[in-house]
Amino acid sequence: MVIKVFLASSSGSTAIKKKQQDVVGFLEALKIDYAQLDIASNEDNRMWMRENVPGEKKPTNGIPLPPQIFNEEMYCGDYETFFEAKEDNTVFEFLGLTPPPGSKKKEIAETEQNGDAHIAEPEEDDSMKAETDAQEDIAGEEEPAEEDKESRKPAEEEEQEEGEEDRAEDELVSEDEEEELRELEEEEEQASEED
Repeated sequence: MVIKVFLASSSGSTAIKKKQQDVVGFLEALKIDYAQLDIASNEDNRMWMRENVPGEKKPTNGIPLPPQIFNEEMYCGDYETFFEAKEDNTVFEFLGLTPPPGSKKKEIAETEQNGDAHIAEPEEDDSMKAETDAQEDIAGEEEPAEEDKESRKPAEEEEQEEGEEDRAEDELVSEDEEEELRELEEEEEQASEED
C-alpha cells in the first residue's frame, strides 16, 4: 500500500505550503512510504484528486485544496483530519496502516484480535520511555534535595524539643500553682482553727 499525498508545488499560499511540509515531514519522521503527487504541474493528478475526495469532505466551493491524503484509492483526509490524528497519536489508523511493532496501538490491537477479555499493558516504545523519564525528572526537581531534607531534620527536631520544653515548663507552673493552692488552703485551715 502506498500513501498518496496530493500537493501543489507552486502554491502561492504560505498556509498551504506549511501544511504540505508538515504532512510530508511527519510521514518522513515515521518512515512511512508515501508518494507526492503534484496537482500544479499534472492535470491528471488534479482531476483524480478532485474526483476522489468524498462529497461531504469537499469545501463549500467544491474544490478541495492540498494537501489531500489517500491510501491507494481510499480517502484518508485533508490536513485538518491529519492534524487531529497526529494530536491523538492515531496517524497509523488514520492512514489505514498497521502500527509498527512496539507501538502502543499495535499492542492493544493484537490483544483485541486475540480475544483476551482483559486489556494487556502495552510495552512502552522509546518515545514513551523518554516522555516518562522526562516526567520523572520534573517530579524529581519538585522534591527537595537530600541535603534539604537533612538540613530540615534538625530544625524539626529543635521545634519538637522546644515544644517538649514548653510542656515541661507548663507542668512546672502547674506544680507551682498547686503548691501555692495547698499553702493557701493550709493557711485558711489554720485561720479557721484559730477562730
